[in-house]
Amino acid sequence: MATATATKRKLVLKMSISLDGFIAGPNREVDWIFRTVGGEDSTQWVLSMLREAGVHIMGSRSYYDMAAFWPFSDMPMALPMNVIPKIIFSRKGIRDGTQVDQVTPAPAEARARNAERHGVTPTAAVLQSWAAPGVARGDLVEEILRLKEQPGNFILAHGGAQFAQSLAASVLIDEYRLVIHPVVLGQGQPLFSQLRSPVDLRLISATPFRSGVVAAVYQPP
Repeated sequence: MATATATKRKLVLKMSISLDGFIAGPNREVDWIFRTVGGEDSTQWVLSMLREAGVHIMGSRSYYDMAAFWPFSDMPMALPMNVIPKIIFSRKGIRDGTQVDQVTPAPAEARARNAERHGVTPTAAVLQSWAAPGVARGDLVEEILRLKEQPGNFILAHGGAQFAQSLAASVLIDEYRLVIHPVVLGQGQPLFSQLRSPVDLRLISATPFRSGVVAAVYQPP
């Protein structure tokens, strides 16, 4: 009698991308993202995705930025960002510590800025969720394959640019959720710069928002 094969959980990459295919400016600028982001419709789309994720994965640069922001935010996305487990991909690891301010750059300034902006005092559990993430130090492909074998909802990858480029080159992404901004950068860091050969994708859905942003979901055939 044949036994059922367990379904591996999928890897989803969510990235903001310019109309001409860049995920950051030439010097890693991402200010262009915030000029067109926002609105109830796009917020609900992002919230739905975040709530369904089983784990957040990201590179170390994104981790330090997010750890300085989300614990102190009152945005609707803060709850799923804070409570869902995080795994940081970094060959060097992260600086050890049990408090957020020990593992983020310029912590005092970041904490003061976000506390003043949002007036949120994070709980100890929220601080700990960012201060003690999982750390994947091994080969990228091997680490992703290991995560796919684990039970749970899908793996949601956030970036930054170098991490996202490496994921795209690995050809292990099961779904691209690209937030396309009505911005043309002309130059910058393209998402697919490390691909060794073309990859065919099929469009699953395209959701336009009032801001002019379009969320396009693609999957390999």
